[in-house]
Amino acid sequence: MNIKKYIFAGLLVWLPLAITLWVLSWLVGAMDGIFANVLNGLSSVLPQAMGDSFSHLLQIRGLGVVLVFVVLVATGAFASNVAGRWLVTQWDKLFTHIPIVKSIYTSVKKVSDTLFSSNGNAFRQALLIQYPRQGTWTIAFQTGTPSGEVAAHLGEGHISVYVPTTPNPTSGFFLVVPSADVIELNMSVDQALTYVISMGAVSPDQPATPKLPV
Repeated sequence: MNIKKYIFAGLLVWLPLAITLWVLSWLVGAMDGIFANVLNGLSSVLPQAMGDSFSHLLQIRGLGVVLVFVVLVATGAFASNVAGRWLVTQWDKLFTHIPIVKSIYTSVKKVSDTLFSSNGNAFRQALLIQYPRQGTWTIAFQTGTPSGEVAAHLGEGHISVYVPTTPNPTSGFFLVVPSADVIELNMSVDQALTYVISMGAVSPDQPATPKLPV
């Protein structure tokens, strides 16, 4: 009986599930921590009876996720009407006039608006580009087109791309490349990310099913 083969086969089955559960557990714990801090702050300024009620809520695991979900939905609904948009505009003006905070807040807001806006082009197209040298190809994602001083120096015919690292695509490199030097791919962004994260082991035209050792 090949014990080593069975051990590796068992790891291939359980490892993806274990990592997924670990990430979800960490996320729930982080949300619960935020929820606990909010309740502790409220219990310190509210009457004793209400404070005791909040202490019971702290014992329920997972309420932080519910709270964050409700806050996000409520904020999105409020920001979608006229009064909400006006308040968000005033909020932006406040933070853009605070030294140091201004630089960080403005940069993060521009990135988030680009990534999550329904009118944005970020991560809408998977590409093949030659990087880090001629003749070596990698997966990249178009994030937009150059503008301002960069566009003035480079002229037309360039695009902005993000080259993710593997197996962690949250870090990577920002490049401006000639649009004539890239190849547009038919695969979806999700398929391209899967291809990057798997280091090319899972191609877009095959299911992400682990192959057991023989």
